[in-house]
Amino acid sequence: MGKTLIAYFSASGVTARAAKEMAEAVGADLYEIRPAEPYTAADLNWTDKNSRSTIEMKDPNSRPAIAEPVENMAQYDTVMVGFPIWWYVEPHIVDTFLESYDFSGKTMIPFATSGGTGIGKAEKSLQSHCPKASWKKGQLLNGAGAAEWAKRVLKG
Repeated sequence: MGKTLIAYFSASGVTARAAKEMAEAVGADLYEIRPAEPYTAADLNWTDKNSRSTIEMKDPNSRPAIAEPVENMAQYDTVMVGFPIWWYVEPHIVDTFLESYDFSGKTMIPFATSGGTGIGKAEKSLQSHCPKASWKKGQLLNGAGAAEWAKRVLKG
């Protein structure tokens, strides 16, 4: 496998910790999918039906803007994409990221963090945004084990 990028969106820091642990363990480049307009605590209040995150997730066409692009995406053969599970799938800012580049022929590996929801629905959604990529099975990473999982999945 060639050069690897770990791209992640993290609202509370949990996914960021996993992504950084993985990047250090496997020598991958790290890219944070940062929103052009940062989320506030009120924006992330999923119990408020008028919060920004709730409104975005209710609209399947919502594509929050990303602060800055990946430099030279073409150099990466493998992209690990990390995110917290929101409403059973990836946050729409991850869809913005996936739709911003041509991932044809690249190996894509999702990972997620969640308080209780699995990654299955998110995997299907991700694949629909990049059908020409080669998708590997994703992993829910809650707590320890991110580095070891990344090493295993990149080996084979």
